[in-house]
Amino acid sequence: QVQLVESGGGLVQPGGSLRLSCAASGSIFSILAMGWFRQAPGKQRELVATISSASGGSTNYADSVKGRFTISRDNASNTVYLQMNSLLPEDTAVYYCHADRVLRGALTVRSWGQGTQVTVSS
Repeated sequence: QVQLVESGGGLVQPGGSLRLSCAASGSIFSILAMGWFRQAPGKQRELVATISSASGGSTNYADSVKGRFTISRDNASNTVYLQMNSLLPEDTAVYYCHADRVLRGALTVRSWGQGTQVTVSS
């Protein structure tokens, strides 16, 4: 099992910055990739960014956050970060960290963090 603990959410003004953290513990060596989803009121949950656990750590971003958000990882602390710059009111949502693991061959399972609220408002 993998446990994910998120932190860093809060209230920020438009144009401001925030950094989210997601610390993983447990069967961390089975993790294939980690990333962030977000869900705003009245909207479906959407994928924000992912980073691979493979050598090189390839990343992917939603079009809405490209150029503003950066996902990164610290292997020493088993932590993934989401640096959010130039925040917009549309970024207001609950942000959920996830980790994808492989079990018994090709079977994969997704673990979720508890979510952290990000509010962008004047």
